[in-house]
Amino acid sequence: MRRKARTASKAENRPRFWGRHAVAAAIANPEREIVRIWATREAAEEVELPKGVPFTFADVADLGRLVPKDAPHQGLIVEVERLDDLLLADVLQDAPERRPLLVLDQVTDPHNVGAILRSAAAFDALALVTQDRHAPPESGALAKAASGALETVPWVRVVNLARSLDEMAEAGFWRIGLTGESEMTLAEAVGPARVALVLGAEGEGMRQNTQAHCDALARLPISGRMESLNVSNAAAVALYAVATDGG
Repeated sequence: MRRKARTASKAENRPRFWGRHAVAAAIANPEREIVRIWATREAAEEVELPKGVPFTFADVADLGRLVPKDAPHQGLIVEVERLDDLLLADVLQDAPERRPLLVLDQVTDPHNVGAILRSAAAFDALALVTQDRHAPPESGALAKAASGALETVPWVRVVNLARSLDEMAEAGFWRIGLTGESEMTLAEAVGPARVALVLGAEGEGMRQNTQAHCDALARLPISGRMESLNVSNAAAVALYAVATDGG
């Protein structure tokens, strides 16, 4: 799949990933450039480390100084280059049916986006689509929450989300925006086999312009004892519902 190179210098703000799943997945991804590795001797024995990459043995305390406080590094840290951007047109071209797209409208919390990537991998989503300026960058916290899915689920960052939703419609995707204010349930909204699920940020929800570019608005039929779900939980439930023909 084609990627377009980022214009900013790759050396700027290189992220550090930690935790065995995130690190092992990054190392296994042929499109991910590993810049440097730190590990305890015990952890280094459990991961196949790439050759030719600067490597440092370190104890647990030293590793803790390389990442945010209390980050569960599990004895492994890698510094990486960010992945180059994907083109939405390439993702949509010849997209198979039954593999949904996930679209996030200004979801900025890295833990939520990481968890959504993990669910996307679990339910074989085609890709994650976000706005470039209103989504978190690749980071250690996001990679840890994604548990390896950051390396396996295509992540497309777009400039104009409304225009990209139109592009999805032209490719045959039925765009369903999830909002608790809708009378229609997700099961009732699922139509054609190609589905794009659109979720907004917690609190604010989808912007009005984003809703206007959806084919249907739907809600998850949750109990009245809870007003709403965390956006990552909602994404997982919606993906499962689509995978089971609406639930």
